[in-house]
Amino acid sequence: MFTEKDIRQIEERGSSVQTVKGQIEQFRKGFPWMDIVAPATPEKGICVLDDAQAEAAVKYYESAEINGKCKFVPASGAASRMFKDLFSGLDKLKNGEDVPADSPAAKFVANIGRFAFYDSELFGSPEDTPEYRKSVLSKTLTSEGLNYGAKPKGVLKFHRYADGETRTAFAEHLVEAQNYMRNSDGSANLVVTISPEHQHLFEEALASVQDIFEKRYGVRYNIRFTFQDKATDTVAVDVENNPFRTEDGSLLFRPAGHGALIYNLNEIEEEVVSIKNIDNVANERLLPVTVKYKKVLLGKAVELRDKIFGYLKELDAVTGADFKMFEPTPNIPGYNPIGVDEAYMSEKCQLLCNDIEEFLRDELCIEMPYAEDCKTRAIRLREKLNRPIRVCGMVRNQGEPGGGPFIIRESDGSTSLQILESVQINTADENARNALASATHFNPVDIVCCLHDYKGNSFDLLSHVDENAGFISSKSYQGRELKALELPGLWNGAMSDWNTLFVEVPLETFNPVKVVLDLLRPAHQ
Repeated sequence: MFTEKDIRQIEERGSSVQTVKGQIEQFRKGFPWMDIVAPATPEKGICVLDDAQAEAAVKYYESAEINGKCKFVPASGAASRMFKDLFSGLDKLKNGEDVPADSPAAKFVANIGRFAFYDSELFGSPEDTPEYRKSVLSKTLTSEGLNYGAKPKGVLKFHRYADGETRTAFAEHLVEAQNYMRNSDGSANLVVTISPEHQHLFEEALASVQDIFEKRYGVRYNIRFTFQDKATDTVAVDVENNPFRTEDGSLLFRPAGHGALIYNLNEIEEEVVSIKNIDNVANERLLPVTVKYKKVLLGKAVELRDKIFGYLKELDAVTGADFKMFEPTPNIPGYNPIGVDEAYMSEKCQLLCNDIEEFLRDELCIEMPYAEDCKTRAIRLREKLNRPIRVCGMVRNQGEPGGGPFIIRESDGSTSLQILESVQINTADENARNALASATHFNPVDIVCCLHDYKGNSFDLLSHVDENAGFISSKSYQGRELKALELPGLWNGAMSDWNTLFVEVPLETFNPVKVVLDLLRPAHQ
Protein backbone atom coordinates (compact mmCIF):
# COMPACT_ATOMS: atom_id res chain seq x y z
CA MET A 1 0.00 0.00 0.00
CA PHE A 2 2.83 2.40 0.83
CA THR A 3 6.05 3.24 -0.99
CA GLU A 4 9.34 4.08 0.73
CA LYS A 5 8.57 7.74 0.05
CA ASP A 6 5.18 7.32 1.78
CA ILE A 7 6.79 5.70 4.82
CA ARG A 8 9.29 8.57 5.12
CA GLN A 9 6.45 11.09 4.84
CA ILE A 10 4.42 9.29 7.53
CA GLU A 11 7.34 8.97 9.96
CA GLU A 12 8.47 12.56 9.43
CA ARG A 13 5.04 13.65 10.66
CA GLY A 14 5.57 11.72 13.90
CA SER A 15 3.05 9.05 12.95
CA SER A 16 3.49 5.38 12.03
CA VAL A 17 2.52 3.11 9.15
CA GLN A 18 0.46 1.03 11.57
CA THR A 19 -1.50 4.12 12.66
CA VAL A 20 -2.20 5.20 9.08
CA LYS A 21 -3.27 1.68 8.11
CA GLY A 22 -5.64 1.72 11.07
CA GLN A 23 -7.12 5.02 9.85
CA ILE A 24 -7.70 3.59 6.37
CA GLU A 25 -9.37 0.54 7.90
CA GLN A 26 -11.59 2.91 9.89
CA PHE A 27 -12.76 4.50 6.63
CA ARG A 28 -13.63 1.07 5.29
CA LYS A 29 -15.58 -0.20 8.31
CA GLY A 30 -17.03 3.16 9.41
CA PHE A 31 -18.08 4.07 12.94
CA PRO A 32 -20.91 2.52 14.94
CA TRP A 33 -23.97 4.65 15.61
CA MET A 34 -24.54 5.80 19.15
CA ASP A 35 -27.18 3.76 21.00
CA ILE A 36 -29.51 6.56 22.07
CA VAL A 37 -31.78 5.90 25.05
CA ALA A 38 -33.36 9.38 25.17
CA PRO A 39 -32.54 13.06 24.76
CA ALA A 40 -31.25 14.76 27.90
CA THR A 41 -33.94 17.23 28.96
CA PRO A 42 -34.85 19.21 32.10
CA GLU A 43 -37.07 16.28 33.06
CA LYS A 44 -34.07 13.94 33.05
CA GLY A 45 -30.47 14.72 32.23
CA ILE A 46 -30.22 18.52 32.42
CA CYS A 47 -29.96 20.25 35.77
CA VAL A 48 -32.03 23.46 35.89
CA LEU A 49 -31.16 25.66 38.86
CA ASP A 50 -33.30 28.32 40.50
CA ASP A 51 -31.71 31.58 41.67
CA ALA A 52 -30.98 30.28 45.17
CA GLN A 53 -29.34 27.13 43.82
CA ALA A 54 -27.27 29.16 41.35
CA GLU A 55 -26.06 31.46 44.12
CA ALA A 56 -25.19 28.46 46.29
CA ALA A 57 -23.09 27.02 43.45
CA VAL A 58 -21.24 30.34 43.07
CA LYS A 59 -20.49 30.44 46.82
CA TYR A 60 -19.33 26.81 46.77
CA TYR A 61 -16.83 27.64 44.02
CA GLU A 62 -15.57 30.78 45.71
CA SER A 63 -14.81 28.90 48.93
CA ALA A 64 -13.49 25.65 47.37
CA GLU A 65 -9.90 24.45 47.61
CA ILE A 66 -8.57 24.01 44.07
CA ASN A 67 -5.09 22.96 43.02
CA GLY A 68 -4.69 25.48 40.22
CA LYS A 69 -7.09 26.87 37.60
CA CYS A 70 -6.66 27.36 33.89
CA LYS A 71 -8.74 28.60 30.95
CA PHE A 72 -8.39 26.51 27.78
CA VAL A 73 -9.23 28.31 24.53
CA PRO A 74 -9.28 26.44 21.18
CA ALA A 75 -8.18 29.14 18.73
CA SER A 76 -6.34 27.46 15.86
CA GLY A 77 -7.30 27.88 12.24
CA ALA A 78 -7.88 30.89 10.02
CA ALA A 79 -11.18 32.79 9.92
CA SER A 80 -11.78 31.90 6.28
CA ARG A 81 -15.12 30.22 7.10
CA MET A 82 -16.22 33.39 8.88
CA PHE A 83 -15.74 35.33 5.63
CA LYS A 84 -16.89 32.68 3.15
CA ASP A 85 -19.87 34.75 1.94
CA LEU A 86 -17.71 37.86 1.57
CA PHE A 87 -15.18 36.00 -0.56
CA SER A 88 -18.04 34.84 -2.77
CA GLY A 89 -19.27 38.42 -3.15
CA LEU A 90 -15.79 39.69 -3.92
CA ASP A 91 -15.39 37.10 -6.68
CA LYS A 92 -18.63 38.30 -8.29
CA LEU A 93 -17.58 41.94 -8.13
CA LYS A 94 -14.19 41.13 -9.63
CA ASN A 95 -15.99 39.41 -12.51
CA GLY A 96 -17.96 42.58 -13.26
CA GLU A 97 -21.16 41.51 -11.49
CA ASP A 98 -22.82 43.34 -8.61
CA VAL A 99 -24.03 41.66 -5.42
CA PRO A 100 -27.75 41.61 -4.48
CA ALA A 101 -28.77 44.14 -1.82
CA ASP A 102 -29.89 41.34 0.52
CA SER A 103 -26.66 39.33 0.15
CA PRO A 104 -24.24 38.99 3.11
CA ALA A 105 -21.58 40.88 1.13
CA ALA A 106 -23.88 43.85 0.46
CA LYS A 107 -25.13 43.90 4.07
CA PHE A 108 -21.53 43.85 5.30
CA VAL A 109 -20.52 46.85 3.18
CA ALA A 110 -23.68 48.77 4.06
CA ASN A 111 -22.87 48.34 7.77
CA ILE A 112 -19.08 48.67 7.58
CA GLY A 113 -19.07 51.61 10.02
CA ARG A 114 -20.57 49.42 12.77
CA PHE A 115 -17.66 46.96 12.87
CA ALA A 116 -14.88 47.40 15.44
CA PHE A 117 -12.23 47.19 12.71
CA TYR A 118 -13.72 50.04 10.68
CA ASP A 119 -11.19 52.72 9.76
CA SER A 120 -12.43 55.70 7.77
CA GLU A 121 -8.99 56.31 6.28
CA LEU A 122 -8.76 52.73 5.04
CA PHE A 123 -12.31 52.33 3.75
CA GLY A 124 -13.03 55.90 2.60
CA SER A 125 -16.41 57.59 2.29
CA PRO A 126 -19.41 55.26 1.79
CA GLU A 127 -20.72 54.95 -1.75
CA ASP A 128 -23.56 52.90 -3.17
CA THR A 129 -21.51 51.55 -6.06
CA PRO A 130 -20.09 48.15 -7.09
CA GLU A 131 -16.59 49.64 -7.06
CA TYR A 132 -16.91 50.78 -3.47
CA ARG A 133 -18.29 47.38 -2.42
CA LYS A 134 -15.38 45.64 -4.14
CA SER A 135 -12.92 48.02 -2.46
CA VAL A 136 -14.35 47.42 1.03
CA LEU A 137 -14.41 43.65 0.63
CA SER A 138 -10.89 43.57 -0.78
CA LYS A 139 -9.50 45.82 1.97
CA THR A 140 -11.16 43.65 4.61
CA LEU A 141 -10.19 40.25 3.27
CA THR A 142 -6.86 40.63 1.48
CA SER A 143 -3.37 42.00 2.01
CA GLU A 144 -4.55 45.16 0.28
CA GLY A 145 -5.87 46.09 3.72
CA LEU A 146 -6.59 44.14 6.93
CA ASN A 147 -6.02 40.68 5.40
CA TYR A 148 -8.67 39.29 7.76
CA GLY A 149 -9.45 36.43 5.38
CA ALA A 150 -6.05 34.90 6.19
CA LYS A 151 -5.90 35.63 9.93
CA PRO A 152 -7.23 33.61 12.88
CA LYS A 153 -10.44 34.72 14.59
CA GLY A 154 -8.63 35.37 17.84
CA VAL A 155 -6.74 38.42 16.54
CA LEU A 156 -9.67 40.06 14.72
CA LYS A 157 -11.19 43.14 16.31
CA PHE A 158 -14.59 42.06 17.61
CA HIS A 159 -15.75 44.96 19.80
CA ARG A 160 -15.50 48.75 19.99
CA TYR A 161 -16.28 50.61 23.21
CA ALA A 162 -17.64 54.10 23.82
CA ASP A 163 -14.18 55.46 24.68
CA GLY A 164 -12.82 54.22 21.35
CA GLU A 165 -11.08 51.14 22.75
CA THR A 166 -11.21 48.12 20.44
CA ARG A 167 -10.73 44.54 21.52
CA THR A 168 -9.92 41.32 19.74
CA ALA A 169 -11.67 38.08 20.62
CA PHE A 170 -8.45 37.03 22.39
CA ALA A 171 -8.46 40.23 24.46
CA GLU A 172 -12.03 39.56 25.59
CA HIS A 173 -10.97 36.10 26.79
CA LEU A 174 -8.27 37.76 28.89
CA VAL A 175 -10.86 40.05 30.46
CA GLU A 176 -13.14 37.08 31.17
CA ALA A 177 -10.38 34.94 32.66
CA GLN A 178 -9.41 37.42 35.34
CA ASN A 179 -13.04 37.56 36.46
CA TYR A 180 -13.76 33.89 37.13
CA MET A 181 -10.50 31.91 36.77
CA ARG A 182 -8.18 33.86 39.04
CA ASN A 183 -5.86 31.82 41.25
CA SER A 184 -5.29 32.62 44.92
CA ASP A 185 -1.99 34.36 44.05
CA GLY A 186 -3.75 36.81 41.71
CA SER A 187 -2.70 35.10 38.49
CA ALA A 188 -4.88 33.99 35.59
CA ASN A 189 -3.63 31.08 33.48
CA LEU A 190 -4.65 30.60 29.87
CA VAL A 191 -3.70 27.86 27.42
CA VAL A 192 -4.55 28.90 23.87
CA THR A 193 -4.27 26.38 21.04
CA ILE A 194 -3.10 28.06 17.85
CA SER A 195 -1.46 27.25 14.53
CA PRO A 196 2.33 27.80 14.47
CA GLU A 197 2.06 30.26 11.57
CA HIS A 198 -0.23 32.47 13.67
CA GLN A 199 1.89 32.60 16.82
CA HIS A 200 3.42 36.00 16.03
CA LEU A 201 -0.08 37.47 15.53
CA PHE A 202 -1.24 36.23 18.93
CA GLU A 203 1.95 37.43 20.60
CA GLU A 204 1.43 40.88 19.09
CA ALA A 205 -2.22 40.88 20.20
CA LEU A 206 -1.15 39.90 23.73
CA ALA A 207 1.63 42.49 23.90
CA SER A 208 -0.80 45.26 22.92
CA VAL A 209 -3.08 44.70 25.94
CA GLN A 210 -1.27 42.70 28.63
CA ASP A 211 0.24 45.60 30.58
CA ILE A 212 -2.96 47.64 30.25
CA PHE A 213 -5.20 44.85 31.50
CA GLU A 214 -2.85 43.77 34.29
CA LYS A 215 -2.85 47.32 35.68
CA ARG A 216 -6.57 47.87 35.07
CA TYR A 217 -7.75 44.62 36.63
CA GLY A 218 -4.94 43.94 39.11
CA VAL A 219 -4.12 40.55 37.61
CA ARG A 220 -1.02 38.73 36.37
CA TYR A 221 -1.47 36.71 33.20
CA ASN A 222 0.34 33.47 32.45
CA ILE A 223 -0.30 32.67 28.78
CA ARG A 224 0.77 29.44 27.09
CA PHE A 225 0.36 28.98 23.35
CA THR A 226 0.22 25.35 22.21
CA PHE A 227 -0.06 23.73 18.81
CA GLN A 228 -2.13 20.85 17.50
CA ASP A 229 0.41 18.07 16.96
CA LYS A 230 0.93 17.18 13.29
CA ALA A 231 1.12 13.55 14.39
CA THR A 232 -2.62 13.71 15.13
CA ASP A 233 -3.45 14.58 11.49
CA THR A 234 -5.28 11.81 9.68
CA VAL A 235 -4.77 10.49 6.16
CA ALA A 236 -7.44 11.28 3.55
CA VAL A 237 -8.87 8.65 1.21
CA ASP A 238 -10.67 8.76 -2.15
CA VAL A 239 -14.26 7.62 -2.67
CA GLU A 240 -13.05 4.00 -2.90
CA ASN A 241 -11.21 4.26 0.44
CA ASN A 242 -7.75 4.20 -1.10
CA PRO A 243 -5.12 6.67 0.14
CA PHE A 244 -5.72 10.06 -1.48
CA ARG A 245 -2.69 11.40 -3.32
CA THR A 246 -1.84 14.96 -4.32
CA GLU A 247 -0.61 16.00 -7.75
CA ASP A 248 2.97 14.98 -6.90
CA GLY A 249 1.90 11.56 -5.63
CA SER A 250 2.24 12.39 -1.92
CA LEU A 251 -0.25 11.24 0.67
CA LEU A 252 -2.70 13.93 1.79
CA PHE A 253 -3.02 14.44 5.56
CA ARG A 254 -5.63 16.68 7.16
CA PRO A 255 -6.07 18.11 10.67
CA ALA A 256 -8.28 15.63 12.53
CA GLY A 257 -10.70 18.16 14.00
CA HIS A 258 -10.88 19.52 17.52
CA GLY A 259 -10.69 15.99 18.91
CA ALA A 260 -6.91 16.18 18.49
CA LEU A 261 -6.90 18.86 21.21
CA ILE A 262 -7.34 16.20 23.91
CA TYR A 263 -3.55 15.82 23.63
CA ASN A 264 -3.13 19.52 24.46
CA LEU A 265 -5.63 19.34 27.31
CA ASN A 266 -3.77 16.31 28.68
CA GLU A 267 -0.63 18.43 29.13
CA ILE A 268 -2.33 20.85 31.52
CA GLU A 269 -1.21 20.44 35.14
CA GLU A 270 -3.87 22.57 36.83
CA GLU A 271 -6.78 20.78 38.49
CA VAL A 272 -9.73 22.81 37.21
CA VAL A 273 -9.99 23.89 33.58
CA SER A 274 -12.62 26.02 31.87
CA ILE A 275 -13.08 25.46 28.13
CA LYS A 276 -14.61 28.05 25.82
CA ASN A 277 -14.20 28.61 22.06
CA ILE A 278 -12.30 31.67 20.86
CA ASP A 279 -15.33 33.19 19.09
CA ASN A 280 -17.76 32.88 22.03
CA VAL A 281 -17.28 36.26 23.72
CA ALA A 282 -19.46 39.33 24.13
CA ASN A 283 -19.24 43.03 24.86
CA GLU A 284 -18.04 43.60 28.43
CA ARG A 285 -21.46 44.94 29.48
CA LEU A 286 -22.68 41.32 29.33
CA LEU A 287 -19.79 40.09 31.48
CA PRO A 288 -21.76 39.94 34.77
CA VAL A 289 -24.14 37.24 33.51
CA THR A 290 -21.28 35.36 31.83
CA VAL A 291 -19.17 35.43 34.99
CA LYS A 292 -22.07 34.40 37.21
CA TYR A 293 -22.89 31.31 35.19
CA LYS A 294 -19.26 30.37 34.66
CA LYS A 295 -18.96 30.36 38.44
CA VAL A 296 -22.16 28.31 38.62
CA LEU A 297 -20.60 25.66 36.36
CA LEU A 298 -17.36 25.81 38.32
CA GLY A 299 -19.26 25.45 41.59
CA LYS A 300 -21.23 22.44 40.35
CA ALA A 301 -17.98 20.89 39.09
CA VAL A 302 -16.10 21.14 42.39
CA GLU A 303 -19.23 20.10 44.30
CA LEU A 304 -19.45 16.99 42.11
CA ARG A 305 -15.70 16.43 42.56
CA ASP A 306 -16.02 16.54 46.35
CA LYS A 307 -19.02 14.18 46.33
CA ILE A 308 -17.20 11.65 44.14
CA PHE A 309 -13.96 11.92 46.12
CA GLY A 310 -15.94 11.27 49.30
CA TYR A 311 -17.43 8.08 47.88
CA LEU A 312 -14.03 6.86 46.67
CA LYS A 313 -12.51 7.39 50.10
CA GLU A 314 -15.43 5.52 51.70
CA LEU A 315 -14.89 2.64 49.26
CA ASP A 316 -11.24 2.54 50.29
CA ALA A 317 -12.25 2.42 53.94
CA VAL A 318 -14.64 -0.52 53.56
CA THR A 319 -12.85 -2.57 50.90
CA GLY A 320 -9.21 -1.61 51.23
CA ALA A 321 -7.58 0.50 48.54
CA ASP A 322 -6.96 -2.61 46.41
CA PHE A 323 -10.04 -4.60 47.51
CA LYS A 324 -8.18 -6.73 50.08
CA MET A 325 -11.47 -7.37 51.82
CA PHE A 326 -12.36 -9.71 48.98
CA GLU A 327 -9.17 -11.77 49.13
CA PRO A 328 -9.56 -15.32 50.50
CA THR A 329 -8.71 -15.41 54.19
CA PRO A 330 -5.76 -17.77 54.82
CA ASN A 331 -6.38 -20.57 57.33
CA ILE A 332 -4.40 -18.80 60.03
CA PRO A 333 -5.98 -18.20 63.44
CA GLY A 334 -6.73 -14.52 63.96
CA TYR A 335 -5.71 -13.48 60.41
CA ASN A 336 -7.67 -10.56 58.98
CA PRO A 337 -6.17 -8.55 56.11
CA ILE A 338 -7.88 -5.29 57.03
CA GLY A 339 -8.31 -5.86 60.75
CA VAL A 340 -12.11 -5.72 60.95
CA ASP A 341 -15.07 -8.09 60.95
CA GLU A 342 -15.50 -9.18 57.32
CA ALA A 343 -19.22 -9.90 57.53
CA TYR A 344 -19.83 -6.43 58.95
CA MET A 345 -17.66 -4.81 56.28
CA SER A 346 -19.38 -6.76 53.51
CA GLU A 347 -22.77 -5.50 54.67
CA LYS A 348 -21.38 -1.98 54.91
CA CYS A 349 -19.97 -2.31 51.39
CA GLN A 350 -23.37 -3.35 50.01
CA LEU A 351 -25.05 -0.35 51.64
CA LEU A 352 -22.37 2.00 50.29
CA CYS A 353 -22.75 0.51 46.81
CA ASN A 354 -26.49 1.15 47.06
CA ASP A 355 -25.83 4.81 47.90
CA ILE A 356 -23.33 5.21 45.06
CA GLU A 357 -25.62 3.59 42.50
CA GLU A 358 -28.46 5.88 43.56
CA PHE A 359 -26.18 8.93 43.27
CA LEU A 360 -24.95 7.92 39.81
CA ARG A 361 -28.49 7.24 38.61
CA ASP A 362 -30.10 10.40 40.01
CA GLU A 363 -27.28 12.90 39.43
CA LEU A 364 -25.42 11.63 36.35
CA CYS A 365 -27.99 9.41 34.58
CA ILE A 366 -25.68 6.41 34.96
CA GLU A 367 -27.68 3.19 35.25
CA MET A 368 -25.36 0.36 36.26
CA PRO A 369 -25.81 -3.20 34.94
CA TYR A 370 -26.92 -5.71 37.56
CA ALA A 371 -24.25 -7.37 39.67
CA GLU A 372 -25.19 -9.63 42.58
CA ASP A 373 -21.89 -9.96 44.43
CA CYS A 374 -20.38 -7.08 46.36
CA LYS A 375 -16.92 -7.34 44.86
CA THR A 376 -18.14 -6.93 41.28
CA ARG A 377 -20.36 -4.01 42.29
CA ALA A 378 -17.58 -2.26 44.18
CA ILE A 379 -15.02 -2.70 41.40
CA ARG A 380 -17.42 -1.41 38.73
CA LEU A 381 -18.47 1.55 40.84
CA ARG A 382 -14.88 2.50 41.60
CA GLU A 383 -14.15 2.50 37.86
CA LYS A 384 -17.15 4.75 37.19
CA LEU A 385 -16.31 7.16 39.97
CA ASN A 386 -12.56 7.44 39.43
CA ARG A 387 -12.72 9.33 36.12
CA PRO A 388 -12.24 12.93 34.94
CA ILE A 389 -15.23 15.20 35.56
CA ARG A 390 -16.90 17.64 33.21
CA VAL A 391 -19.82 19.98 33.78
CA CYS A 392 -21.27 21.27 30.52
CA GLY A 393 -23.42 24.35 30.12
CA MET A 394 -26.51 23.74 27.99
CA VAL A 395 -28.64 26.41 26.36
CA ARG A 396 -32.16 26.17 24.97
CA ASN A 397 -32.07 25.16 21.33
CA GLN A 398 -32.64 28.22 19.16
CA GLY A 399 -31.50 26.65 15.90
CA GLU A 400 -27.80 27.41 16.42
CA PRO A 401 -25.27 24.76 15.34
CA GLY A 402 -23.82 22.64 18.12
CA GLY A 403 -23.74 19.19 19.65
CA GLY A 404 -26.82 17.97 21.50
CA PRO A 405 -27.12 16.31 24.93
CA PHE A 406 -28.35 12.71 25.02
CA ILE A 407 -28.53 9.69 27.32
CA ILE A 408 -26.89 6.73 25.58
CA ARG A 409 -26.28 3.04 26.24
CA GLU A 410 -22.62 2.11 26.66
CA SER A 411 -21.00 -1.14 25.51
CA ASP A 412 -20.77 -2.34 29.13
CA GLY A 413 -24.55 -2.06 29.53
CA SER A 414 -24.50 1.13 31.61
CA THR A 415 -25.98 4.46 30.49
CA SER A 416 -24.28 7.85 30.39
CA LEU A 417 -24.71 11.48 29.41
CA GLN A 418 -23.04 12.35 26.11
CA ILE A 419 -22.84 15.25 23.65
CA LEU A 420 -23.50 14.00 20.13
CA GLU A 421 -23.02 15.68 16.77
CA SER A 422 -25.72 15.14 14.15
CA VAL A 423 -23.39 12.90 12.11
CA GLN A 424 -23.26 10.47 15.04
CA ILE A 425 -27.03 9.97 15.02
CA ASN A 426 -28.61 7.34 12.79
CA THR A 427 -31.60 9.22 11.37
CA ALA A 428 -32.74 6.00 9.66
CA ASP A 429 -33.55 4.66 13.14
CA GLU A 430 -36.99 5.74 14.41
CA ASN A 431 -35.92 5.89 18.06
CA ALA A 432 -32.91 8.05 17.20
CA ARG A 433 -35.07 10.34 15.04
CA ASN A 434 -37.60 10.76 17.83
CA ALA A 435 -34.84 11.51 20.35
CA LEU A 436 -33.37 14.13 18.03
CA ALA A 437 -36.79 15.71 17.46
CA SER A 438 -37.46 15.81 21.22
CA ALA A 439 -34.14 17.44 22.13
CA THR A 440 -34.54 20.78 23.90
CA HIS A 441 -30.94 21.98 24.37
CA PHE A 442 -27.54 22.07 22.72
CA ASN A 443 -23.95 22.44 23.89
CA PRO A 444 -22.28 25.79 23.17
CA VAL A 445 -18.84 24.46 24.24
CA ASP A 446 -19.05 25.95 27.70
CA ILE A 447 -17.36 23.28 29.81
CA VAL A 448 -15.63 23.04 33.18
CA CYS A 449 -13.33 20.08 33.87
CA CYS A 450 -11.73 18.56 36.97
CA LEU A 451 -8.59 16.75 35.83
CA HIS A 452 -7.14 15.35 39.09
CA ASP A 453 -8.13 12.13 40.85
CA TYR A 454 -9.00 11.81 44.54
CA LYS A 455 -5.35 11.26 45.43
CA GLY A 456 -4.25 14.47 43.70
CA ASN A 457 -2.78 12.89 40.58
CA SER A 458 -3.54 14.04 37.03
CA PHE A 459 -5.72 11.69 35.01
CA ASP A 460 -4.34 10.31 31.76
CA LEU A 461 -7.07 11.77 29.56
CA LEU A 462 -5.99 9.74 26.54
CA SER A 463 -7.08 6.55 28.31
CA HIS A 464 -10.65 7.89 28.56
CA VAL A 465 -11.23 8.47 24.83
CA ASP A 466 -13.84 6.44 22.92
CA GLU A 467 -12.00 5.66 19.69
CA ASN A 468 -15.30 4.53 18.12
CA ALA A 469 -16.86 7.98 18.47
CA GLY A 470 -15.16 9.65 15.50
CA PHE A 471 -16.85 10.31 12.18
CA ILE A 472 -16.16 10.55 8.46
CA SER A 473 -16.87 13.70 6.45
CA SER A 474 -16.87 14.53 2.73
CA LYS A 475 -14.38 17.17 1.58
CA SER A 476 -12.61 18.15 -1.62
CA TYR A 477 -9.06 18.93 -2.73
CA GLN A 478 -8.56 21.00 -5.87
CA GLY A 479 -11.98 19.93 -7.11
CA ARG A 480 -11.44 16.23 -6.34
CA GLU A 481 -13.75 14.52 -3.86
CA LEU A 482 -12.24 12.91 -0.78
CA LYS A 483 -13.15 11.53 2.62
CA ALA A 484 -11.72 12.98 5.83
CA LEU A 485 -11.45 11.26 9.21
CA GLU A 486 -12.37 13.28 12.28
CA LEU A 487 -10.99 12.05 15.59
CA PRO A 488 -13.45 11.73 18.49
CA GLY A 489 -14.39 15.35 19.22
CA LEU A 490 -12.90 17.08 22.24
CA TRP A 491 -16.31 17.46 23.91
CA ASN A 492 -17.77 14.34 22.23
CA GLY A 493 -15.88 11.04 22.05
CA ALA A 494 -12.66 12.39 23.55
CA MET A 495 -14.56 12.98 26.81
CA SER A 496 -16.87 9.99 26.42
CA ASP A 497 -15.50 8.11 29.45
CA TRP A 498 -15.86 11.05 31.86
CA ASN A 499 -18.33 11.68 34.66
CA THR A 500 -20.69 14.23 33.12
CA LEU A 501 -23.23 16.72 34.42
CA PHE A 502 -25.34 18.98 32.18
CA VAL A 503 -26.47 22.34 33.60
CA GLU A 504 -28.76 24.82 31.88
CA VAL A 505 -27.26 28.30 31.39
CA PRO A 506 -28.93 31.42 29.92
CA LEU A 507 -28.79 32.00 26.19
CA GLU A 508 -27.15 35.38 26.91
CA THR A 509 -23.95 33.51 27.83
CA PHE A 510 -23.65 32.14 24.29
CA ASN A 511 -22.58 34.70 21.70
CA PRO A 512 -20.61 32.94 18.94
CA VAL A 513 -19.30 34.64 15.83
CA LYS A 514 -19.57 32.02 13.10
CA VAL A 515 -19.96 34.53 10.24
CA VAL A 516 -18.85 38.16 10.21
CA LEU A 517 -22.42 39.50 10.25
CA ASP A 518 -22.82 37.95 13.71
CA LEU A 519 -20.76 40.90 14.94
CA LEU A 520 -23.79 43.10 14.22
CA ARG A 521 -25.84 41.27 16.87
CA PRO A 522 -26.59 43.29 20.04
CA ALA A 523 -24.14 41.27 22.17
CA HIS A 524 -21.27 42.53 20.04
CA GLN A 525 -22.34 46.14 19.61
